[in-house]
Amino acid sequence: QVQLLESGGGLVQAGGSLRLSCTASGSGVSIGAMGWYRQAPGKQRDLVAVVSRRGSTTYADAVKGRFTISRDNAKNAVYLQMNSLKPEDTAVYYCNAVTTFPTQVAFWGQGTQVTVSS
Repeated sequence: QVQLLESGGGLVQAGGSLRLSCTASGSGVSIGAMGWYRQAPGKQRDLVAVVSRRGSTTYADAVKGRFTISRDNAKNAVYLQMNSLKPEDTAVYYCNAVTTFPTQVAFWGQGTQVTVSS
């Protein structure tokens, strides 16, 4: 079992920045890819960015050039630096981690609210 603890959400004006953090805890597991998803009211949960254990990254087109995902494997942590925030970035942001051992299972954090005012 893996637990994900998120922090860093909040209210910011358009053009501002926020940094999200997520730490995974669990014993007897290996964690592979980690990432961030977001869900706005009335919409589906969409990928924001994902980073492999080796550091390969993938971004949604809507955040390319503004958001940066990174991770610290020693801490089982993943971060999302969000710059030049727009009102359309407003959503609940969820941390995601996929284990590779003993089985491949996806775990989710509880979500953190990001609100960008215009």
